[in-house]
Amino acid sequence: MTWRVPLARPDLSGNEARYALEAIESSWIGPVGPFVDRFEADFARVCGTSQALGVSNGTVGLHLAMAAFGVGPGDEVIVPSLTYIATANAVRYVGAEPVFVDVDPETWCIDPRAADAAVTSRTVGIIPVHLYGHPADMDQLLAIADRHGLFVVEDAAEAHGARYRDRPVGSLATAAVFSFYGNKIVTSGEGGAVTTSDPDLMAKLRLLRGQGMDLTRQYYFPVIGYNYRLTNVACALLCAQLERLDEMLDTRRRIDAVYREALRDVPGICLQPRAEWAQAVPWLVSVMVDESEYGIGRDELMDRLAANGIETRPFFIPIHTLPPYTSGASGPDLPVTTRMAREGVNLPTYSGLSPADVDYVIRCIAEEARHGD
Repeated sequence: MTWRVPLARPDLSGNEARYALEAIESSWIGPVGPFVDRFEADFARVCGTSQALGVSNGTVGLHLAMAAFGVGPGDEVIVPSLTYIATANAVRYVGAEPVFVDVDPETWCIDPRAADAAVTSRTVGIIPVHLYGHPADMDQLLAIADRHGLFVVEDAAEAHGARYRDRPVGSLATAAVFSFYGNKIVTSGEGGAVTTSDPDLMAKLRLLRGQGMDLTRQYYFPVIGYNYRLTNVACALLCAQLERLDEMLDTRRRIDAVYREALRDVPGICLQPRAEWAQAVPWLVSVMVDESEYGIGRDELMDRLAANGIETRPFFIPIHTLPPYTSGASGPDLPVTTRMAREGVNLPTYSGLSPADVDYVIRCIAEEARHGD
């Protein structure tokens, strides 16, 4: 379907084509080349870490992190249920079990109190997700981890450029993972990165990423690894994207501000909260629809917006309710997650979105509220 206003669209208006062509003409199209080195250095600077590792997507970045931390069968890792399924899948990839907890209604991110209550003798780590570009409350989570001897890996797939207490996400824990999928703020179509300032951890990550081949002895494989590398062509695109990251974020923030100002007085529309310590980034402008106040439910609103050519997306289905993570028994009671999954919707958000299109989306949402009169 061709949308009048799509949910997301990549911004490739800088040097993307020039750099990609340069990579192609150089014949460096595989997982080594000057753009790989440049991207990893540039992205580490953006995230405030000493190193960044390009990987083929965010999911494998999470998998590498679990493997590098030595997570395995019998271990538990605490994750929010309200996230993309990759967060939990990566835990299962290494034979461990994700333990699902609720989110905080004040941030929409993992609730530190719920995470603390979920710690058992088998718990080895926590994966907080910076959901829809808002940082999790990392100080509380790191204190919990320190008290119990746990690792913390940030899932920053949706939060490029966000800051927590004026520190960039990606530098808040021992490691962090980013996605560069086609709808992300920074994109290469597919791709990802792991950031860290721990040299020993980075050495493990690099070893595992490249089939487990020793970094100093060619074709010697001391461990079983994976082929999770990122190509020089993809890194060429990412280098161009990073050149304009501040510009793209400023544009998205202006779009977000227009949405927030116009929708704050629409009854039943609840905007994503912002903690005073957070500098969130609007990956997707996200709202919740209270049917009793708005007049129609989230799903009906999405249908009516679609009829007007506006693409939207519901919030994630809680992972603890999905078939791979249910066993017929009743799962945990996660009331905030359940409500958000039922009422949440993502609105069109991308740096090329015109003011006229933003106004059109806002007008359609405001007009549909009249059905509740």
